[in-house]
Amino acid sequence: MKILQLIGSAIINFTSAMGGLTILILNIIRYLPRLIKDRKLLFEQMAITGSDSLPLVLLIGSFTGAIAALQATNLFDKFNLIGIATPFLGSSIATVVFTELTPVLTALVIAGRVGGGIAAQIGTMSVTEQLDALEMMTIDKNRFLAMPRVIAALIMMPILAVFSNVVALFGGFILTNIKFQFSSEIFFQSVVYYFSSYDVFVGLMKSSIFGGATALVGLYVGFQTKGGAEGVGKSTVQSFTYSAAAILILDAIFGYLF
Repeated sequence: MKILQLIGSAIINFTSAMGGLTILILNIIRYLPRLIKDRKLLFEQMAITGSDSLPLVLLIGSFTGAIAALQATNLFDKFNLIGIATPFLGSSIATVVFTELTPVLTALVIAGRVGGGIAAQIGTMSVTEQLDALEMMTIDKNRFLAMPRVIAALIMMPILAVFSNVVALFGGFILTNIKFQFSSEIFFQSVVYYFSSYDVFVGLMKSSIFGGATALVGLYVGFQTKGGAEGVGKSTVQSFTYSAAAILILDAIFGYLF
């Protein structure tokens, strides 16, 4: 019986969370016509999500490309196929970087830095009754807090992914150049020759959706925060945990559909 209770409780909690997220999304959509009027709030969040996160994204991106190149070259070298794989190595690294590694790893970085920050900030406002104060001043938290953060994440995540793609390619080239003396002509010619705009489009679409999901989870968890400083800490951890799980689940769905 206890197992059934736990399963039932988990189902109820999941259904409640999905309902809460759906209502949050609908409220954000309702305030989209005010986006131009509230552009100052949007630009502030775009700076936090985008330019403030760029150094960390560039660092992660450069090592992402290097690791992808290292694993690819090690695999081909293990079976003495590095010579045969040379014309295709740059394109294979670019494909996996554009479609999988950059969107997922960039989103996980943003989930920790931005999503956790959103949950901590909104959670602090919740436990200190600042959300109640906004309501007393007839300021809708969904317009003032939620809408700018979600739209900023949707816009800035693909831009961050583009920067990450560029540094990842150079990171992959540097490693292949050091390890196997690949010239820039061989590496980037392979990338250009087998380049597919579809791969880039899928990667950028993933990044935008991952960013929106991260912001939504951070906001939802933050709005539900209770219990003072301890509750804020728990909300921050929960935000990253749920965001990371959502990113990986969505990535699996994308992999099946596209």
